[in-house]
Amino acid sequence: MDERILNDAQETGEEMVELSLRPIVLSQYIGQDTIKRNLKIFIDAAKMRGEALDHVILHGPPGLGKTTLSNIIAHEMEVNIRTTTGPAIERPGDLAAILSSLEPGDVLFIDEIHRLPRIVEEILYSAMEDFFIDVVIGKGDEARSIRIDLPPFTLVGATTRFGSLSAPLRDRFGVQLRLEYYDIDSLETIINRTADIFDSKIDADSAHELAKRSRGTPRIANRLLRRVRDFSMVKEEKSITLETTNYALNVLEVDGEGLDPVDHKIMQTIIETYGGGPVGLETVAVSIGEEVITLLDVYEPYLIQKGFLERTPRGRKATAKAIDYFEQSFGANNNEY
Repeated sequence: MDERILNDAQETGEEMVELSLRPIVLSQYIGQDTIKRNLKIFIDAAKMRGEALDHVILHGPPGLGKTTLSNIIAHEMEVNIRTTTGPAIERPGDLAAILSSLEPGDVLFIDEIHRLPRIVEEILYSAMEDFFIDVVIGKGDEARSIRIDLPPFTLVGATTRFGSLSAPLRDRFGVQLRLEYYDIDSLETIINRTADIFDSKIDADSAHELAKRSRGTPRIANRLLRRVRDFSMVKEEKSITLETTNYALNVLEVDGEGLDPVDHKIMQTIIETYGGGPVGLETVAVSIGEEVITLLDVYEPYLIQKGFLERTPRGRKATAKAIDYFEQSFGANNNEY
């Protein structure tokens, strides 16, 4: 089996930093309180019964902590975790090799599970329900099916597109958890925790401003903190100040609502080019040179959550709030300070 299928990416420097910031137990995990309470009950009950945890699907926008939660689940269950992604499992044999290598109770984490090939997905059905798989050996008249029994395991799937999962796969997850955008207080706590890990000081106003501009997403909050820290270090500051924070974020073209140049292009296209909409998402994507899936998964959810964009049967439409906000910002050069 191709070793890239499991733990398939060699971590870059940025990814190694990201790993160092991740909590390893539920008590360290900030935010998503309802999910944490429910998961603790499910995990404690499974351990009391001496069983593997029921299969878990984690869904929601990117950067909210789905991968972190999968590792926490394995740690709390005191089992090993194997990690892969939907696109990396191309053939049924790949999945069979992974499943047959699991120990009793292990966690198999599949990120982007909505991108599993259908032929591979169908192998999962019996594995998830009855802990066995049928593998076809040979071709033509000599083909035969071999049943492989599997130890009880927990499949943890993560997806940004819950609606793209087929009903048979979706229904086999006994625990279905949606991660929501973080509030500012939780993001401030995350930023202060990350600053402590970096052995950096940051004042309360700076942490608050970073939290406001982080799109409700811990991954973005940590990324912006790293960049602001760079500006502060070059200025030889003892602590990250609000002045430096504002300057750095403005240079990075992150506005007061956490919107970046792509957000502005999307809204400018809808408002100025298409009169506020409605307009089809594919038309918007072509107009600004971005992939439809990127707009759908990365940008749209936050714009809708902020009340700037609405989906209608005829396409995307700018809200009155958006027209007021963006018409004031169009044409401004964010790099002039």
